Amino acid sequence: MTLSFWKYKEEQHGDGRLKYWVYFLCDFARLNAYDIDRQLWFQVPRIIKDACPMDGYKDSIAMGRNLLVFFKGKGVEHTQFCQFKYTIEHNYWSWAPPMNCPRSLFGSASVGHKAYLAGGIDYHGTVLSSAETYDCLQKRLDPLPSMNRARMLCSGVFMDGKVYVIGGKGSNNEELTCGEEYDFESWRVIEKMTEGLHVRVKSFGAPPLVAVVNNELYGADYIEKNVKKYDKKNNRWITLGRWPESITSSSRNGWGICFKACGEQLIMIGWATVFSTTWLSEPMVELYSWVPDGRPPAWNLIASKRGTRGSEYHAAVISC
Repeated sequence: MTLSFWKYKEEQHGDGRLKYWVYFLCDFARLNAYDIDRQLWFQVPRIIKDACPMDGYKDSIAMGRNLLVFFKGKGVEHTQFCQFKYTIEHNYWSWAPPMNCPRSLFGSASVGHKAYLAGGIDYHGTVLSSAETYDCLQKRLDPLPSMNRARMLCSGVFMDGKVYVIGGKGSNNEELTCGEEYDFESWRVIEKMTEGLHVRVKSFGAPPLVAVVNNELYGADYIEKNVKKYDKKNNRWITLGRWPESITSSSRNGWGICFKACGEQLIMIGWATVFSTTWLSEPMVELYSWVPDGRPPAWNLIASKRGTRGSEYHAAVISC
């Protein structure tokens, strides 16, 4: 099972209130969605699966009314990178424009109708420092200045009017604790930006689980199972409290857990095992929310859904 998370927001007509939908992928081609306001689940049409044989790695990002999904697939002669776009108004999937530098396992962030993609690995497994931006209105990708350091398995956020790419692994598979800040002119390295968020285990760990609420950066430490807040002034992480207890066991080195900002709240999605009368146990996708208020997290279960849990886990947090 591959699990990803999207957030989509839209201004309602009349009162200007924001509506939120949560999207996640429970297999390689089928999106499930949850309408937080109406507390309803619904399904999205299948991705154009036959066009790109998928091997499980993917990255994804939401921009306004569009979702972009980037799959790494296996072609007849070489590895393929496939991009798909889902338009919410038309409930329809289409091919997205190819990246200038095809990549996977990159960091991404979005603001308005633009997405920013940086780092990752290419066809040959080379770790990249290059970056580009996707404009969903112009329907094109344009190159950006390269980062100072090549990195993959990194995360991206938009905060204080800038793009940040955080953590990851470098060209020699070394752990990178630094981040980089892009002010739309150049990149600046921030040393030790992820120190204290987590210590990556030796196995294939997930990218940093980070989200921004009200221009404050929060992280989910998948080793300690704690939520932390980034102290910008002192460049350090402050522990706030625990994850939702029922999903702490569902994380495999960070994979399978989604951590995202949704308006004023943080959302976590993960698997919980429940016991039933017909089966010994069955997997349940659970969605929790919490509004950061300076106190330890008090998680609220907002939705749950039965699912079929598999052996593959990949989590991606998307900003819009």
